[in-house]
Amino acid sequence: MVNKIKVSFSVILILTIIGCRNTDKKEKESTQKETTLVQMEFGKWNRQNDSLGVELNVNNFENWIDLINRIEKIICNDSIPKITSTTDGKIKTIYFRNTCLKEDSIRFIKLKNAIGIYNNKISKNNESGISLDNLENVLKKDIENNGKNLDLSESSEKLTICIQYDDKNEFNNLPNILNQLTETYYRITNKRDLKILLIDENYFSPPSRPKD
Repeated sequence: MVNKIKVSFSVILILTIIGCRNTDKKEKESTQKETTLVQMEFGKWNRQNDSLGVELNVNNFENWIDLINRIEKIICNDSIPKITSTTDGKIKTIYFRNTCLKEDSIRFIKLKNAIGIYNNKISKNNESGISLDNLENVLKKDIENNGKNLDLSESSEKLTICIQYDDKNEFNNLPNILNQLTETYYRITNKRDLKILLIDENYFSPPSRPKD
């Protein structure tokens, strides 16, 4: 009887040890997967302080104008709006290059240095309604132009992506567009200095002057 108890205890002990090892193994594998995530930052100014970044969650906004207004408040408080997402084993943080509308200031970007994405369609110069499937081709032409074609971007450093939605269109696809933009830009240039603006129709309008 004593021998049976000893055998039973030994079996239980062995199974417990095996179970603990399996648990430790799974925890290590989980930790390894987490540590293999690649962190990438896009659109960040040189020497920009990380503490200035303010995270945006598109799901917290009922419409596009609410998101744009929030971005304006962040910028005018000397902070930087950003969106972070995890896709395909990468943690991407995208900083937006919007500027605060100060008194008598005018936001100005040459048309040839801009690519617009309006309601999930690309526009370039006077051509609009271009499918996002052509994003790489459109980007590549501007990036590799270097001022040769006067209708295209003067340089990759001056190229700016302006994203806009109207209130009738849901902007749930914004994270996917940002992922596609950053992936494509990085594949072409091997750089992360992509300039992205989230704008409304009034972004490039002159500021209204106070009434006399």
